[in-house]
Amino acid sequence: MSEPNASQPASGTERDDAATAVLDDLEVLRERTAALEQERDEFRSLLQRTRADFENYQKRAQRDLAQERRYCHDRLALDLLPILDNFDRAVTAAKQAGETGPLVQGVAMIQLQVLDALKRHGITRIEAQGQPFDPNLHQAVMQQPSAEQPPNTVVQVLEQGFMIHDRVLRPARVVVSVPPQGQD
Repeated sequence: MSEPNASQPASGTERDDAATAVLDDLEVLRERTAALEQERDEFRSLLQRTRADFENYQKRAQRDLAQERRYCHDRLALDLLPILDNFDRAVTAAKQAGETGPLVQGVAMIQLQVLDALKRHGITRIEAQGQPFDPNLHQAVMQQPSAEQPPNTVVQVLEQGFMIHDRVLRPARVVVSVPPQGQD
């Protein structure tokens, strides 16, 4: 018998073996494709989460920077407030002594200039006199019986309070009214 020629068609079993091998290879390729698609989807999901986290980080950093810029003057203002307190004391003492000369007027003008400079940077006084006591804005240092004022009303400001934009920089130190003895 002669050997089969390469140009001769293969026998049925050889064809079946080749078809089975191709089908096996195809199944391996399908499994590999499915595994790669799953890995791709995992990486896509990771990328989307990472992108969202980074965008949130950027937004948070921008908010923090804006907050920092908005309130950056608070340390300087806190250092200047005792100086303003001393200006208040000086002007009050001069008025009580009946002095109205150029020195008193000069001190009052400097005080106003400092207050205007602070106001340009969002730092303003807390109006406390005659207002209801608010523990967020006021620090009660004494209570005073008063028949003229309703209870829990600020009757005297001992030290001015200040706000920086919408935050309390320093609460006002105040005297708060209470009902006179014998009244509830």
